[in-house]
Amino acid sequence: MEDALELENFLPVSYKTRSEKEYMTFLWDAFQSNYTSGKYEFASLAFHLLYMSFVSFSIWQIRLIREQDFMNALVGFQSDSETKLLGADSPFKFYEQLKESQIFRFLKLIGCTNNHVGEFAKFVKRRNKIAHPSGTVFFNDQVSIDAEITEMMREVANIQEHMRPIIQEVYSRFLVESANVEEREYADPDQEIEVSLIHRSYVSRKDIEVCLTYDLSKHLAHTDFPAIKALHQSLQRQYASDT
Repeated sequence: MEDALELENFLPVSYKTRSEKEYMTFLWDAFQSNYTSGKYEFASLAFHLLYMSFVSFSIWQIRLIREQDFMNALVGFQSDSETKLLGADSPFKFYEQLKESQIFRFLKLIGCTNNHVGEFAKFVKRRNKIAHPSGTVFFNDQVSIDAEITEMMREVANIQEHMRPIIQEVYSRFLVESANVEEREYADPDQEIEVSLIHRSYVSRKDIEVCLTYDLSKHLAHTDFPAIKALHQSLQRQYASDT
């Protein structure tokens, strides 16, 4: 259970809508209640959905920063699907156009190899085996599900490490775009971080760890550098103690 709860640090700190938050809370509740009652098969299904949600948030960030690369990766999709994937207003909308196994292909945009993608996607095949009536229980004890969770968390950490350059670009873009106090959405730095960084980019605590180590010196020549520094200090004040 302890390994599983670590996944929360890889999921967004907060969400754009209440329904998204309620959905994620539902998945956590479903996982924990089934795990503690020994219904490991159903617990694994809920954890799989949490894992796939994490993947979709990563793909969302990739689309934000590498939009042209993302568009190039859509070659072969039907025109209607391309339009909907590019215009999706939530990471959850990706699965309306993609099979679960297809979404991992976009991780190649951050340097993941075919071998990596195969490792990330193997859990979909396992989930498929238990999501249909087979007459057998795949996860029938705590040892087996704990081993599965440990393996999944290893791949979560692997994806997160590959995402580091993307997170740095997400944060850099946020700092530059929000530097002008007169033009940004909120004058208050805390509010601007909450809406324009955390919500818009579905930023997690693990992402924030990357942001907190960001080197501001590359923006020293920016005319609004004092505001950039103030935003960074606000992030440090809010989250440094949590990481």
